[in-house]
Amino acid sequence: MSQSFGGFDSIAGKVYDGQRISPDEAIMLYRNAGLGFLGMLADHVRERKNGNTAYFIRNFHLEPTNICVNRCRFCSFSHHFSRKKWELTVGEMIDKVMEQEPTVRELHITGAVHPERDISYYGELLKRIREVRPDLHIKAYSAVELDYMITKAGMTFHDGLDYLRSCGLDSIPGGGAEIFDETVRESICGMKSTSQTWLRIHETAHQLGIPSNATILYGHVETYEHRIDHLERLRQLQDRTRGFNAFIPLKFHRENNEMAGIPEVSVVEDMKMYAIARIYLDNFPHLKAYWPALGKKLAQVSLSFGVDDLDGTINDSTQIYSLAGAEEQNPVMTVSGMVTMIKDAKRVPVERDSLYREINQ
Repeated sequence: MSQSFGGFDSIAGKVYDGQRISPDEAIMLYRNAGLGFLGMLADHVRERKNGNTAYFIRNFHLEPTNICVNRCRFCSFSHHFSRKKWELTVGEMIDKVMEQEPTVRELHITGAVHPERDISYYGELLKRIREVRPDLHIKAYSAVELDYMITKAGMTFHDGLDYLRSCGLDSIPGGGAEIFDETVRESICGMKSTSQTWLRIHETAHQLGIPSNATILYGHVETYEHRIDHLERLRQLQDRTRGFNAFIPLKFHRENNEMAGIPEVSVVEDMKMYAIARIYLDNFPHLKAYWPALGKKLAQVSLSFGVDDLDGTINDSTQIYSLAGAEEQNPVMTVSGMVTMIKDAKRVPVERDSLYREINQ
């Protein structure tokens, strides 16, 4: 390349030529590259993959319970740290489904790992939802929830996922990944499914034709090396299966949990996380900013750091991040608000379905 990038010419050349950067090069970017430079590289990758589009979807969440067998130190949602334990009945959840407008396209179900609920319960829930809204795409149950219910039933991951698919499961969310480094994982969520189990469940889902997303929980006790190790494991799995739709960085929020003494990272660190994820995960088609966790303003800023998807309307149906002190205490977004936010960031808003097919109005 004729242009000089202050010692990063080789890395910039790789990115502009569509070549893969190494873990060591990603660490170098994290430690030494300026935010503007990272944004430029990430924006190039975003534009190459998705043009000037910023996607969104009409969706809502169901969180069946906060009663959990695990005791993750960073969690503000679980009954271990919140003011009370609660669980929705199947009838209450069906009522919430039936309250939604017909234009809502996706239901996201995830929550705590309830000790008394089994795979039959969750399968029947999917069937009931499918009966009242056969058109909804159901994205349900994180790998941690799946590990518990499938293992409890004495089934293989293949058979358990195949059963849930027959009940109406369309895809699985990316939650529960947290951080893959085994030492850090043990210190912050040692009771939770292992990194290897999380990856194996997603690989099995992909083999069955069930797509998924992937996440990282960043900004707590992990290092840059831990973040890149996490991205590398995801990149390797995606090389094998091509089953991930999107990667979603999730920022640690400190309120109402055992890790409240750890300061939250800066906006600069947030944008570095998005930019480097976009540069490194060259085989992931989409990078999503989950605005209830990041906040609407920073989600808008993230569109300049590799992000091409802002998730959806949500409809005030999630408590996981509001309980942890996220800016959005009542996460709801109208379609017009989403469109305006995207246009103000000089991007083209495009409504999508769960598989990133464009919705023509």
